[in-house]
Amino acid sequence: MNDAELCDRYAALYPGVVTDVLDERGYGPRALPSAIEPLILDTSMAGLAYPVHGYPDDDCDFDANMRRFLRMLGDAPSESVVAYQSRDEEAAHLGELSTTALSAQGCRGAVLDGGVRDVSFILEQEFPVFSRYKTPADAPPRWRLADWDVPIRIGDVEIRPGDVLVGDADGVVCVPKDVREEVLLAAEETADTEDDVREAVRDGVDPLDAYEEFGEF
Repeated sequence: MNDAELCDRYAALYPGVVTDVLDERGYGPRALPSAIEPLILDTSMAGLAYPVHGYPDDDCDFDANMRRFLRMLGDAPSESVVAYQSRDEEAAHLGELSTTALSAQGCRGAVLDGGVRDVSFILEQEFPVFSRYKTPADAPPRWRLADWDVPIRIGDVEIRPGDVLVGDADGVVCVPKDVREEVLLAAEETADTEDDVREAVRDGVDPLDAYEEFGEF
């Protein structure tokens, strides 16, 4: 299946069911740290990981660093979710002009182990962003962008280009690229079974009986 169909089908799911499938198949831990949250709860996202990383640097050359940022943004492929490993506690690594560019290129969201700014403008765009903190302090004067489209690690989770990132109010989970179709099909099947369980319990079936009948709860 093509990337757009894959991402659309993951977007119809939710991180909980995807995480359950990864756990059952021994691929965990694949959930990103709980401190990484959506800007608003009513947020969902699914796309292909486009990882970037950098580090604090008060002495970086502003113009050269800005040009790295702009090249990185311009290289972001459609259907992607930009995933930042910042190693930082101070700067905003993403703002409204960046999300404008990413959205125009067909990107599906951003996940930051770091900071974001221009939140009200980003919310108006309805561009999905998950971050660890918010701050008005822009990144280019104080944080060096090192590289992009390379593997990174956020918490205990390695994120590689082409992995699938799925997020909602519960947080974000990362599906390894080499099993992303297998996990998708299993998660869709599990979600269908959970619908049957939900309907049975609403009809008065005892939760344990429902679990024994469907094998899910």
